[in-house]
Order: sequence, then structure tokens, then C-alpha cells
Amino acid sequence: MSPDALARFDGVSLEDMVAEAALLARVDRKYVVPQSALDGLLSRVDERTRVLDIGGARRFAYESVYFDTPDLLSFHMAAQPRRRRFKLRTRTYVDTHAAYLEIKTRGARGTTVKERSEYDVAQRAVLTPEAQEEVAAAFATIGVDSGRVDELDATLVTRYARATLLAPDQSSRATIDTDLRWDRPDGSGFSLPDLAIVETKSPSSASALDRLLWRAGHRPVSVSKYATGLAAMSPELPRNRWGRLLRGPFSPATTTIHTEELPCAAA
Repeated sequence: MSPDALARFDGVSLEDMVAEAALLARVDRKYVVPQSALDGLLSRVDERTRVLDIGGARRFAYESVYFDTPDLLSFHMAAQPRRRRFKLRTRTYVDTHAAYLEIKTRGARGTTVKERSEYDVAQRAVLTPEAQEEVAAAFATIGVDSGRVDELDATLVTRYARATLLAPDQSSRATIDTDLRWDRPDGSGFSLPDLAIVETKSPSSASALDRLLWRAGHRPVSVSKYATGLAAMSPELPRNRWGRLLRGPFSPATTTIHTEELPCAAA
């Protein structure tokens, strides 16, 4: 995606974007799109769309550290998928050196709860005692033994650059993630330099960007940066839920393998 692709849109501040779109009930749809198609798609987006702009920058570096047990409880709950499950990560906004602990749980009734709290950026690759207490409480709500908190460790790190669009009527948002990279703690991993993950967030009806993507031949897919990325690196893991992606865009034929972890940019 070229810088010119975003230059045609007016900017919107983070405060205004949150104020104008934060309270919407949303349906999320994800698409895996060739980077080469992004400029053409964005050229057809309504010119009244605004793009998140902070100090003149319109793409921002993200780093997420995912935590799981040695037997990959979180992964297997997503792969099944089970009604009760959790996802645990720290998310770092590299450009501003801000980090958060994010705990997402889904209970027996199918209700998803996402808890988010500020985190020490220097501690983002570990769970502090305070974080363990938060996670233990979250586990209790979904029937997971709180003692398993002691088993949690960093399992996977994802890195990418994100641009965020706000629709003219403020009814929907979209994120465009590029420079996609996955790293294990041992430094092994892969990147997808030619692909982007586009996620739309709108009310139950499809957004204008959804319809634009459909007309271009792109369809929503089930993709999780954590679970799909881990399955791509571990053929022995369950993969049916992401089988089409793992045979296509996330297959060894399209990934760029690396064996050396990037330095932590926000340290």
C-alpha cells in the first residue's frame, strides 16, 4: 500500500475517532487481500472517508505478545471452537511506547468480554503478578482452573503496521494491516510481505467497504493472527478451521521464513 493511497483522505484524530465510533455495536469481518490490490481498492473508497492521523503519520507499528499454556489451551479452545475460551496478550503501540494487557473471554452463553488495562511496556513479554491476578479472575468466569495462570508464558509475537479508516457517516471503521510478521520466542517465524489483513467493523449490515471488497472478489475469512499464525508454523496442530488459508495465503509456498527475532522496537 503506497502512502499516496491514504493521502486522498482527510485525517481524523484518535480522540475524535473514539468519540464518534466507539459506542457502535459491531460485526467484524476479516479479509486476506494481496497488497498489490490495496491501492486500487482504496482509490474507489468514498473520498469523504477519514483516516486516523497522529502527528502526520497514518500507519502505525503494533506488537502483540500472546500468552498460552505449554499444552496451548487458548489455541485449542479457538481451534475447536469451544463456547468457553480465552485469548490473552499484551499489545504495544510502538510509535507511542504505550502498552496494554488485553484479556478476551467467552463464556457458556456465548458472550464475549474484553478487558483492557495499561501495562508497563518494559514488562510486555511477561505476566506481572498483578496481571496474573487479573487473568485468574477472568479464568474463574469461564470455568478454567485459576491455577493454570502459573503455566502461562509468551508463545507468539505478532508485528504489523496498521492504518484505520472511518466511514463518512461514522457508522463503520476498517483497519488495514500490512508488514505482517510472526515470531516465536526462539526466533523462528515467518512473514507475509505481499499480503494484508483488512478488518471491517460495522453494524449488522455490510459496510460500503465490505461491498467494495465483495465486488473485487474478496470474501470474509476466519483468520486469527494468533491461532492461524501458530498453526502455519506447526503442522501437527489442528488446522481445519483455517484450512483454506493454510493451504493458500499462509502456506509455506507464500510465506517468508526467518530464524532470527527482530529486536523489540519499543524497548
